Amino acid sequence: MINAMWRKAGRVLVGAFGLTVVTAGLASAGQDAKRGEAVYAEQKCSLCHSVAGKGNAKGSLDGVGSKLSAAEIKEWIVNPKEMTAKSKSERKPPMKAYPSLPAADVDALVAYLQTLKK
Repeated sequence: MINAMWRKAGRVLVGAFGLTVVTAGLASAGQDAKRGEAVYAEQKCSLCHSVAGKGNAKGSLDGVGSKLSAAEIKEWIVNPKEMTAKSKSERKPPMKAYPSLPAADVDALVAYLQTLKK
């Protein structure tokens, strides 16, 4: 009987630990997205793009998280010329590259854009 109690207690402890890890991961993803939203504002992305009706409506990013993978969004940020050719996009002016944007900011911006789902 005591062994059964210890086994049950062990499962609860392991289950609680697993929940903590998942919760911490979700909090981190939320912080990345929040930082990405700030990067979006700092880089003045709304001059060419819009989110939820704010910014340039010709470049709406609403639903981009449902349409593109994180890797594709990242490529649009760091290598837009190649992505423009790949997607046969004809938007004028073409998107400019952000080669000097720190990798952490690029990742945060991608995390934010991934939250924009329909």
